[in-house]
Amino acid sequence: MRQIVLDTETTGLETSEGHRIIEIGCVEIVDRRCTGRVLHQYINPERDIDEGAAEVHGIRTEDLLDKPVFAAVVDEFMAFVEGAELVIHNAPFDVGFLNHELKLLDASPAPIEQHCGILDTLVMARQRHPGQRVSLDALCRRYGVDNSSRELHGALLDARLLAEVYLAMTGGQVGLSLDGEQSDGQAKVEEIRRLSAERAPLPVIRASTAEIEAHDAKLASIDKASEEGALWRH
Repeated sequence: MRQIVLDTETTGLETSEGHRIIEIGCVEIVDRRCTGRVLHQYINPERDIDEGAAEVHGIRTEDLLDKPVFAAVVDEFMAFVEGAELVIHNAPFDVGFLNHELKLLDASPAPIEQHCGILDTLVMARQRHPGQRVSLDALCRRYGVDNSSRELHGALLDARLLAEVYLAMTGGQVGLSLDGEQSDGQAKVEEIRRLSAERAPLPVIRASTAEIEAHDAKLASIDKASEEGALWRH
């Protein structure tokens, strides 16, 4: 399975106000291994960057005057992501901006969803950690991903961090180097520690009568509060 972890930076928050993409960062994962292939491009948005946005990513309008416009990089970008599943944190934002850029080039373009699958890690994180903070920084702390170099948002840096968070959140793969891409195309994977076959059997501790009664009482309270009842009893 080929996945592309993607992030963008923009001139502002709303495409309806004419805001544009100014940076794209992509990190390739194949069969849950970071291959070392990345795509990173700064883009001249042909408009000013909002001050609030600049405070987030640190990119100023003058920094992009010599960069290519989106039309000049779209073919390379589409070739890189074609057929892959895009892994994005808060996908509606980035997908909305990508489709906005495509529409500016073509009055009736095929949306990015027709070229790629979309996986939203924000939705995934909310399902796995209900009621908890699920920003990229919060997930880095939860999964032990080093984000000390993230003083400002940056598309490629954030895509690298999200790749490591995603792999940890969905199976425990860790060790993506943020200092540079893996030269052998392999991300480090935690070793599996196997227990000795000669170890003593693990003790089986049965629940006490009081614990069983407390468990039943908890299920009864869930049955009362939920229309579908406690899933445990299904």
